[in-house]
Amino acid sequence: MKQKILTLVLLASSAWALAAQAANLPITDNSEMGGTAGTSQNMKTATTEQESRSAEPLWIDNGGRRIYGLISKPPYTGQKQPVAIISHGFNGSHAYGRTYFKMLNELGYQCYVFDFPCGSVNSLSDPNTMNMSVIDEQNDLEAIVQHFRHQPDVDAKRIVLIGESQGGFVSAMTAARIPRQIHKLVLVFPALCIPDNWNTRYPKETDIPDTTHLWNVPLGRRFFMELRHIDVFNTIKKFRKPVLIIQGDADRVVSMDDSRRAAKLYKDAQLYVIPGAGHGFKTKEQQLSQEQIRAFLK
Repeated sequence: MKQKILTLVLLASSAWALAAQAANLPITDNSEMGGTAGTSQNMKTATTEQESRSAEPLWIDNGGRRIYGLISKPPYTGQKQPVAIISHGFNGSHAYGRTYFKMLNELGYQCYVFDFPCGSVNSLSDPNTMNMSVIDEQNDLEAIVQHFRHQPDVDAKRIVLIGESQGGFVSAMTAARIPRQIHKLVLVFPALCIPDNWNTRYPKETDIPDTTHLWNVPLGRRFFMELRHIDVFNTIKKFRKPVLIIQGDADRVVSMDDSRRAAKLYKDAQLYVIPGAGHGFKTKEQQLSQEQIRAFLK
């Protein structure tokens, strides 16, 4: 129990650190942030490099929800292009995903990064985190997939999902729900532990308060109620196409055991472990991660 509660605290801390990096905010060194702290300058340099590439705002509608994002495209060659959709983690944003632009464009992929509505206090889609919901995030990601499936310049048979932390959890669940529409799946330090951790923290429905604060991010009761009915591993194994899982062996937020278990459950999965990396990668670790993704998507 104590270990799972610590994991919840670290998950919030690391998510804040990743969000701070993406926004180029200064963050203090803290070993419990899994190695993500102290790298804001490196992230600033990387982000500036990616911003030099062409990217345009793209809003996508999902019923009454509007999703803000940026689309970066490689030069058009007259052929339909594959697309990679990047999902951020808890309290993250589209900004962190911009580090993928250069690599994916060089592979000929369009790259879409976005803000989950209610997924962050800084979300440009909707910053009301009291309405955060992993079910809504799955529905939003599915709406994004449907949008790109109907674009004339997109190869609908080569849509890839890339998710980090909570975004990895959401991407895995979404791929399992619409497996025919997803070509490949990349999970970067995926937080597959979220339902189990919170169901341990709140064993009974009556234990769930109206508001829970994680690192000054308020969450409503619905977020936790939904998790009670999610069977992660029996769900994600329904995706039978290629999967790449990337994680650091010093990750104190997401257990390597969860990633190993997922790799065994998937029909066609690779697990790449980065020595010494925590929950969130430093510049060199990010380069190693992207090298694996590049090889996986070729």
